[in-house]
Amino acid sequence: MDQPSPAAAEKRPDPPFETRPLAPGIGAEIVGLDLSRPMSDASFAAVERAWHRHNVLLFRDQTLSEEQEVAFGGRFGPLAQRINKVPTGHVKHPSVMLISNLRENGALIGALPDGEMYFHSDQCYVERPSMAAILYAIEIPSKGGNTLFANGYLAYETLPEEIKAELQGKRALNVYDYENAATTGGEPSESAPRYAHPVVRTHPATGRKALFVNRLMTREIIGMPKAESRRLLETLFDHQEQPQFVYEHVWRPGDLLIWDNRCTLHARTDFDASERRLLRRVAVLGEKPVE
Repeated sequence: MDQPSPAAAEKRPDPPFETRPLAPGIGAEIVGLDLSRPMSDASFAAVERAWHRHNVLLFRDQTLSEEQEVAFGGRFGPLAQRINKVPTGHVKHPSVMLISNLRENGALIGALPDGEMYFHSDQCYVERPSMAAILYAIEIPSKGGNTLFANGYLAYETLPEEIKAELQGKRALNVYDYENAATTGGEPSESAPRYAHPVVRTHPATGRKALFVNRLMTREIIGMPKAESRRLLETLFDHQEQPQFVYEHVWRPGDLLIWDNRCTLHARTDFDASERRLLRRVAVLGEKPVE
């Protein structure tokens, strides 16, 4: 039987895919797409629409090289370079970072090796935080190390009207000290990078408003007395972390997750540090947040 030419094979339509919700408040699984293969513009547009609708997308049973993960991330926009000072000997691209507790010759090969992490938004301490993060699972512990995602849209939309009014025009200072406060929420050093962003930001693609503060990195609301700022922030943190806004992902090797960092918070659960954990992350550059 004659085989189709490579050019003809490239023109074949993408296989149809199915979208399955992961939780009532956030997330969907995309079933039927192999991300190692080229994707048409029409299929990517459908994936992007699903991403804007669900905030978090899961693709299971993927087998991806670093180059393939980078190529997929580049469909969403320009890639963001690593900010943290992390080991880079096992990756090639400046937008790629390993999340791992593995060591070689006593030294970590990646970042964030163990312990829990509070809810946060990536790179909210710089002028242009990342738009998206893409995380691909290579080795996973038998228990724990799950990732929780919270819907910032729903968190804002369900606030009492008086709190929405109080937040109007407010900006919050975000600070991150990778060395001293990465997993504990401890006090950052004076030299840690920091940036003030709107407490409520408007998504440039959907037009929806989302809370843009987080327990790990947001230190204060600018212009408010310290005690009043802390009271309001704690109210917002507790509100946005409620279970009805959250999806907890239990990883399997071959899982790839992409989340919208502009309207989604994420956190990690603890795990046994004696077990191996290795994931590969690509970040997509975002725009400066606006209210």
